Amino acid sequence: MSTMNISLPDALKSFVDEQVSQRGYGTSSEYVRELIRKDQDRLQLRNLLLTGAASNPAQPADTSYFASLRDRVRKAAKPASKA
Repeated sequence: MSTMNISLPDALKSFVDEQVSQRGYGTSSEYVRELIRKDQDRLQLRNLLLTGAASNPAQPADTSYFASLRDRVRKAAKPASKA
């Protein structure tokens, strides 16, 4: 694992220390890692949404679509018959 040193104004350091204490993190590093992971997740979701928005329109998800989907799930869930 690599290390990274950051400088924070006193007010931000106090905020981080408070979050570590109140949220049960062991260290400020754990808190910062969690913030970074959440930001990565947010960016990944944003990219997926933008990709979806830029894609060609799909067929409408109407009642027949969901009926077909339920049938496919039921068929996939059935155990294979023994010969």
